[in-house]
Amino acid sequence: GPGYRVIGLGAGRQVEKLLRQVEVWNPRCVGVAAAGQADLVRRRIQGVEVVSGSQGLVELATLDEADIVLNALVGAVGLEPTVAALRAGKVVAMANKEPLVMAGGLILETARACGGILLPVDSEPNALWQCLKGERGSDVQRLILTASGGPFFGWSRVQMGAVTPEQALEHPTWRMGPKITVDSATLMNKGFEAIEAGWLFGVGIDQVEVVVHRESTVHSMVEFVDGSIIAHLGKTDMQLPIQYALTHPERRPTAMEKLDLVELGRLSFAAPDWENFPCLELCYRAGRAGGVVPAALNAANEVAVDAFLSGRIGFLDIAAINEQMVEACDPVPADSLETVFEADRWARSLARELTSQAAVGN
Repeated sequence: GPGYRVIGLGAGRQVEKLLRQVEVWNPRCVGVAAAGQADLVRRRIQGVEVVSGSQGLVELATLDEADIVLNALVGAVGLEPTVAALRAGKVVAMANKEPLVMAGGLILETARACGGILLPVDSEPNALWQCLKGERGSDVQRLILTASGGPFFGWSRVQMGAVTPEQALEHPTWRMGPKITVDSATLMNKGFEAIEAGWLFGVGIDQVEVVVHRESTVHSMVEFVDGSIIAHLGKTDMQLPIQYALTHPERRPTAMEKLDLVELGRLSFAAPDWENFPCLELCYRAGRAGGVVPAALNAANEVAVDAFLSGRIGFLDIAAINEQMVEACDPVPADSLETVFEADRWARSLARELTSQAAVGN
C-alpha cells in the first residue's frame, strides 16, 4: 500500500527528541516552542526549515504538500493551527480535544466552508466514529463513552484531598503526558470528550453518557433508537485509532497482538461517581451553557492543573477553581477566534487569582 512521508514535525520543547526524529523521517520543516530553541536546532541540522512559536505551528499545519495534519498538541495552543489547517482544506486527524471543546462550532463551520475534514484519533471518539459507520444520524439515541475511572476511582473525598502529583501521574491503563493524565484522574478528560463528541457527531451533550469501564477494552458504544448497542472493542493501544484515522476508509493489518476474549474473561461497567469527581458534571454544565463557557473552563483547568503539578494547590482545588469559572463566565457566543481567545485570556487571569488564593489557604 502507499507509504507515508513526513513533511513537517512540531516538537514543543523536546528538542533532543526532535533531532532524533529528523534523522529518521527527514522532514522539510520542523517547529519548536521558542525562538532560542529554533537557533539551536538550525545549528545542529542543515537543510531543514525551522519555525517557532504559535505562528510556526500555523505554518506547519498549512504546509502545501501535506495531505494529513495530525494534531496532538496539548491544550488551547492547538486551536489556531487546527482552524488554519481546515481553512487550507486539509484532512486533520485530531488527537487533541481542547480545540473542539473551546470552539467546536467554529471549527466545524470552517471545515464545511473550506472543504477541510476532521477525523478523530483519540481512542473514544475514534471508537464512536467506527460504531457509527453506515448508520443514519437520526437513528442514534445516545453515545456512550467509556472511562477507565482513573487512578482514584472508588476513593473518598478525604483520600482525594491528600493526593500528590506523583499519585495523580500513575495512570492505570494509558501512558500519556502529565496534563492529560491529571485530567484523566479528575475525569475532566472524559467531560471534555463528551463536549467533543457532541460536536463531532452532531448530538446534544445530554445524549452523551459516560460509563466507567475499568478494563479499557470497550472503547465506546452507540445506542440506537431500537435499543441496539454497537460497541468497539480492541487492545488498549493507541496504534489502533491512529492507524484507522490514517488509513481510513481502509483497514490495514497490524503486527499488534490480537485481543483474546477468553483471556479477558469479563467486562464490567459502573456509573461514574459524580460527587467525588465534580469536573465531569462541570463539563456537562459548560456544554449546556455553550458559547465561550467551555473555552473558559478549559483555560481555568490548564492553570489549575499546572498549579497542582507544581505543588501550589491541592488535588480537590482543581475542581473548585473550575467550578468558580463556570459560574462566573458569561455564555457569549463563540463566534470568532478573537472572542474565544479573549475568554481564554480572561479565564486564565481569573484562575491565576483563584490559585493564589487557594495556595494561601493550603
